[in-house]
Amino acid sequence: MKEPHLDSKSPEDIPIKKIIHVDMDAFYASVEQLDHPEWRGKPLVVGGNEARGVVAAASYEARKHGIFSAMSSALAAKKCPHLIFAKPRFDRYKEISNEIRAIFYEYTDLVEPLSLDEAFLDVTENKAGLKSAILIARQIRAKIKERTGLNASAGVSYNKFLAKTASDLNKPNGQAHILPEEAEAFLEKLPIGKFFGIGKVTAEKMKSLGIHNGSDLKQFSLQFLVKKFGKSGLHYFNIVRGIHLSEVQPNRIRKSVSAENTFEQDLSTLDQLKSGLAPIQVELLRRLEKSGIKGRTVTLKIKFSDFTQQTRSRTADNYLENSEILKIAQELLEQEEFPLPIRLIGLGLGNLNTVEEQEFFGEQLKIPFNQSLD
Repeated sequence: MKEPHLDSKSPEDIPIKKIIHVDMDAFYASVEQLDHPEWRGKPLVVGGNEARGVVAAASYEARKHGIFSAMSSALAAKKCPHLIFAKPRFDRYKEISNEIRAIFYEYTDLVEPLSLDEAFLDVTENKAGLKSAILIARQIRAKIKERTGLNASAGVSYNKFLAKTASDLNKPNGQAHILPEEAEAFLEKLPIGKFFGIGKVTAEKMKSLGIHNGSDLKQFSLQFLVKKFGKSGLHYFNIVRGIHLSEVQPNRIRKSVSAENTFEQDLSTLDQLKSGLAPIQVELLRRLEKSGIKGRTVTLKIKFSDFTQQTRSRTADNYLENSEILKIAQELLEQEEFPLPIRLIGLGLGNLNTVEEQEFFGEQLKIPFNQSLD
């Protein structure tokens, strides 16, 4: 039974929109192969070198060797001795990203960029006057290919969660859609680790409860999920039923970039904390390199075994390089002994090199739930 103060909705109560998620295929690596014909068809990564650093992006040829973003460059080199390392060129990536974004604005002003290589578009009402979001997605992908020479994948559905999920179904250079009448059956079959927003730790916790796919998740009450997962329980209860109320937010400006991890067992010793921090640092750098963002403030977030929290931060005069971020993070971790075992570590970067813009809020258009995306 659900608790009355928790706001869950039935699908029939929810306005249906037409949302597209466009995701460029191996964007940084593809740009390098575009600009360097001699690298096409060869395993290539952007970021780091054979000795140190982190992989920011990997070509599909490199992925066949088990190489993925956020992997250490040294490990990637071991997996593929003839791997090509390309130095990131964010000015070039931003240049092409702006070309792609211009295509989006030919169809709608409701564009929410997530990074240089992906964005949500609300095309419920669009400048082309087209009723089919599926057709719009095809046109956008064709224009991207024509104007930039790069491939994009797309997902189409009635909310952001499902559009994001759909865009991963037929990558690379593919497209998929999830219609309102198909959503619940699709989600029931989806492995729990494939749900966008459910990370490895949460997925393992769910599996320990017997939740292996959407159908399993659907068997648990809202009250149970909130008890086990806190506020996120309501989100999990909703998404498995195809409910996701987040709107496309145009001109959204990120104020911080962060990564965190909840540990299966609490950490106590400094060595344990250093080991726990290491993959979080790697993930933060991956997100920074993917977005091209720099910042001046490093913040370490700690959640103790009793669920109390503590943050430590330091602000520099100039935008920080990756090596400086890692150094400050280590110093924040070591500056003072923690009073209790630690269940979560988070690392974030603030005071970013982004410009505040006035946010635009569009009025949500209500459409009958059974309206087709076509």
